Amino acid sequence: MTTNLFTTIFIAAVLLSMFTKLWLARRQLRHIGLHRNEVPAKFCEQVKLSAHQKAADYTSTKTRFSLFTILFEAILLLGFTLGGGVQLLSDWSLSTFDNTLLQGIGIIVAVLLISSILEIPFDLYNTFVIEENFGFNKMTPGLYVIDALRNMLIACALGLPLLFGVLWLMGKMGEYWWVYVWSVWVGFNLLLLFLYPSFIAPLFNKFQPVEDETLKERIDALLKRCGFTSSGLFVMDGSKRSSHGNAYFTGFGKTKRIVFFDTLLQRLTPGEIDAVLAHELGHFKHRHVLKRMVGIFTLSLVFLWLLAQLMQSAWFYQGLGVATQSTALALLLFFLILPEFSFLFKPLTSYYSRKHEFEADRYAVAQTAASDLASALVKLYQDNAKTLTPDPVYVAFYESHPPALERIAHLTEESK
Repeated sequence: MTTNLFTTIFIAAVLLSMFTKLWLARRQLRHIGLHRNEVPAKFCEQVKLSAHQKAADYTSTKTRFSLFTILFEAILLLGFTLGGGVQLLSDWSLSTFDNTLLQGIGIIVAVLLISSILEIPFDLYNTFVIEENFGFNKMTPGLYVIDALRNMLIACALGLPLLFGVLWLMGKMGEYWWVYVWSVWVGFNLLLLFLYPSFIAPLFNKFQPVEDETLKERIDALLKRCGFTSSGLFVMDGSKRSSHGNAYFTGFGKTKRIVFFDTLLQRLTPGEIDAVLAHELGHFKHRHVLKRMVGIFTLSLVFLWLLAQLMQSAWFYQGLGVATQSTALALLLFFLILPEFSFLFKPLTSYYSRKHEFEADRYAVAQTAASDLASALVKLYQDNAKTLTPDPVYVAFYESHPPALERIAHLTEESK
């Protein structure tokens, strides 16, 4: 492949990805606007028009804001590549460090650091303007800074040794370096699954076991009935940062646990808590975490093999505006452009995620009342101002969870 041809393909991929995202956002805005003034018939009794309109306005505001982030991300990518940003940082790193590994780490860290700094205004606006205006933000400026510093320290403590090891393997392991790097990547992710619940998450939030004895007995009975053993069911102080509510399954092996946000737990009845818990247990019973890991690890092996083929080709670097060739630059460029070439496959991954949610719902209905799960989901959608009327095509690309109407319809069918 020639340099000019690859440059053309890259520009086409960036433009296709960008315009598809903008088109999807416009569809979402139009669809929500058309249904803003009427609550869907199935939710008339549970959702007030004012709450429905708040969700529509919240979603529309975030979608309009995404138009700017889409443009920014495309410009930043082109600035780093064809605009000469990566080459400039490569020249700086080569002149600053004598060691090849340090040069590679310097280039990658510089790009990540610049990207993070440039993204701060967008994150600040989202947190302290959009979330604040709709009554969700509980974050203070001081806590925001502390969280940023914690994230940076964790990224350095875990990411820098990993990056050092990956670059060393790429340079020392010969033709099949990608197999060794993949093995390290798999081991690192499995380690994170063990570390996150017990060591990383508690750095940001407090996790306390359920204290209500009556509720605890109900939960223990459900866990025993479902054959689930874990390090416990915990309540997280999510209200420390946001009034959004959620529940999730995390961990692996003996560290696996189910977490409820305190904001959600305060809103649910005992039957609804059972139903939400049973849904999370459904993810465990259907091995969704394991299946997701296998999928990610398989794709990462394919991507690393592809990178091994590309890094030997001068047109790969030159087509992206970089004259210098190195393992670090190959790694950086590949993962910078990968999202542009893979975006059109998002409907596939989103579909499987929504499929897993339906499977978890089906399991929950077999263990608890479908009406309890349905009412809990409605409360969850309300607490998060999740629109009840998203655009179907937008959902196909972005949504990991089924829309409320579709999800409640499935629950109704399952309960018959």
